[in-house]
Amino acid sequence: MTTIRNPIEWGTDQLRLAGAAFGSTGRAVGEAEHGEAPIRVARITIGDLAASLRAGFGDFLACRTDVIFLCVFYPVVGLVLGYVVFGHGLLALLFPLASGFALVGPVAGLGLYAMSRARERGGTMRWGDAFSVLAAPGFGRIALLSLAMVGELLVWLWAAFALYVLTLGPKPPVSMRLFLHDVIATPGGHAMAALGVLLGLGFAVLALLLFLAFPLLLDRDVGLAVAIRGAVRAVMVNKATMAVWGLIVAGALVVGSIPAFLGLVVVLPVLGHATWHLYRRVMPG
Repeated sequence: MTTIRNPIEWGTDQLRLAGAAFGSTGRAVGEAEHGEAPIRVARITIGDLAASLRAGFGDFLACRTDVIFLCVFYPVVGLVLGYVVFGHGLLALLFPLASGFALVGPVAGLGLYAMSRARERGGTMRWGDAFSVLAAPGFGRIALLSLAMVGELLVWLWAAFALYVLTLGPKPPVSMRLFLHDVIATPGGHAMAALGVLLGLGFAVLALLLFLAFPLLLDRDVGLAVAIRGAVRAVMVNKATMAVWGLIVAGALVVGSIPAFLGLVVVLPVLGHATWHLYRRVMPG
């Protein structure tokens, strides 16, 4: 006979899974990987990117209510960050904060990868499938890599603020209008914009090199070093195509962030689901 589990029982099970998974974190650091074969990587084209985006949009349409529920958190965070920035004289960090979504996007998409995998396997998809990440054999390794990506975001924010201090600071901008004027019409603003783009590009390239390691660790029980090498190789084998993917992600996040971050409710789930399908194409079997 089938029984309906109450939320307390369900939550207890999720916490138990999380505890067991975090117990593997220590083993993830020193595990032996000598016997692991390298990840097989395929060459992909722009057509594969388009097909991945179509499949990602299909997953979004199949479970719109659930994925919107999961992703509404991110525009809320964006609005809170925007309020903090405007309220505490940190206007110089508004763009770095908005662009920072791209750096932690692979972490934010973990639940979406799990949902796409569940639909791929059984034809159905529910928001609860997102929590299957906790039961992944490689969850400890996922946690370590997630911490590294969050660390990258913090370093990016520190570097962006330091660049502002060196070019237009040290005093914080008094208003958005004057800040934009300084960026557009002063030598210091020109230097900050140019150096900021180059600096941000470096951080973005690092995130691009690692993003496929997350769905790989969710899908297969491989070592962290093997996953990272596989992700980097997948990008290097498909440099031009992956560069286009990076531009697509960056452009979509910019468009989604413009209307008070609310567009991220749609942009993030579509990109997250599409990333899973892209992983399937570039790392088959």
